[in-house]
This record gives sequence, C-alpha cells and structure tokens, in this order.
Amino acid sequence: MDEEVLEKLKKAGRIAAQALEYAKFLVIPGNTLVEVCDKTEEKIKELGGEPAFPVQISMNDVAAHFCPEQDDKTEFSDQLVKVDIGVHIDGWVGGDNALTVDLSKKNEDLVKASREALNNALKIVKPGVKLGEIGKTIQDTITSYGFSPIRNLSGHGLGLNSVHEKPSIPNYDNGDSTELKEDDLIAIEPFATDGAGIVYESSPATVFMMVNKKPVRLPIVRKAMSEIDKLNGLPFTTRWLTRKFAAKAKLAIVQMARQDIIKEYPPLIDKNHGLVSQAEHSLIVKDKPIILTKI
Repeated sequence: MDEEVLEKLKKAGRIAAQALEYAKFLVIPGNTLVEVCDKTEEKIKELGGEPAFPVQISMNDVAAHFCPEQDDKTEFSDQLVKVDIGVHIDGWVGGDNALTVDLSKKNEDLVKASREALNNALKIVKPGVKLGEIGKTIQDTITSYGFSPIRNLSGHGLGLNSVHEKPSIPNYDNGDSTELKEDDLIAIEPFATDGAGIVYESSPATVFMMVNKKPVRLPIVRKAMSEIDKLNGLPFTTRWLTRKFAAKAKLAIVQMARQDIIKEYPPLIDKNHGLVSQAEHSLIVKDKPIILTKI
C-alpha cells in the first residue's frame, strides 16, 4: 500500500475514533439528535477530516441509515442509540466506526453482544481467512448471548470516495469461501438484535448518494446537483441541502430521485421491531491487522 495513502487512512481512522467518542458523550437525555449530528460533523472538520457520510443516529429497532432532518426536535431519553460515523481524507475513507449507547441501562447484554462479536472477529482477521469464518465467529458470539445477528446487513470494503466496496463481510455463517487478502481495507460491523434478525427498508429516506449526472431543467435542481457534486460520490443527507437551499431543497431531492440521479438509503428496521445494537471498526488486513479506528 502506498505510504501516502496509508497515512491518509490512518489519519481518517484516528479522527473517526475521536469523533465517535465525542458523540458518545453528547448522547444524553435532553440533547437532540440534530444537535449531536451537527456538533459531531463540526468536530470531524475541526480535527482535519471530512465526513465520509452524514453522522447517523439510529435508535431502538432502527438498525441503520437514520439521519434527522433540520427541524427534527427529537430528544434523547431512554433509547438504545447507535452512532455511526465515517471520515475521509482527500477521498480516502479510512474511518468508519460505530457504537451503541444504552440510555435505558436495561440492555447491557445486547450492547455487549455486538461489541464482543466485533472484538472476536478482529482476533481472527488475517490474509487467507474466509469471509464465512468471520461471519461464523460473529454469529456464534451474538447467539451465545441469546440474540440474533442481522443477516441482511454486513461489513464491507472501503476505498477512494467509496464507503461500500467488496468484499462483503457477513454477520453470520453464509459459507462464503472468499479469502481476505493482504492490505484489504474493510469495515466489520456486527448488528445484534432480540428481534427477527432481518431488516426492511422504511421511509422517508434522508440519506442519498448521487449515482448519475443528467441535464435538468429546474434551476434549484441544478444548484443542488452542483453542491452534491462536490462530495465526489459520497453520501449526503437532506439536512445538508435544506440548510443551504431552505424548503426548495426537498423539491430538488424529489426531482433527482424521480430521474434516478440520486439513490435513496432509507432507514433499516428490524422486521419484528426488536432492539438493535451495533459495533464497528475499520482496519487494514495484515498478519497483525491495523485497526484504524481504535484509540
């Protein structure tokens, strides 16, 4: 791996880890979701990075992909809160990490299940390890606590201006014999639940990514596309555009979605509405892996 790229990945990982710890202490009763997202995204920039995707705060049965809108007044109280943060340096996504905060103090084992599953998976990562073996380790750990892994969510590769690359890292034993390779850049993220272990797409979506560039008629859509284009294909959220273009931003988003200019990433919810916990680290595969997001 190129030394300059490696240093950018390490810096992104350090910033992501610091930002995650910062967000953790903001997740307290009385604070709003918007406040935590805004402050954490500001912290990422203060530390010298850029968000690889909007800070996501998914609660209770929502596993992933929730970002509050600008006018969201939701406050933390007694929820099970997942915070997922990504950071890039010059497009290199070396920081994708997540943790769970149990404000109710009633779900300690569920939080432990995903965190221990992650730690156990990290212990076996090295070149030549089969993806299915990682999935089995995650599944065995989570089920030992009496919970289920979410089978249709997975870890993933990372890259230049990309938060989802091959390989897909399963959270259960799917029998995948694909082997990890030296210098693979990956994120491992177990999800544990007391529900069905399968998530479905809900609505409305507030996370999007530009996937096509097309000529458009409406000026507001052209302005929005110009703003999104600065992200070089990385995800954005409704709040980022409404802060710049006010209510017209939502019109632009609707038009871009209709023309397949952007792809929607709606909230993902456990099928049986069980509680969900999450843990995640980013790493570079070596005989002794470089865990980029570990402080």
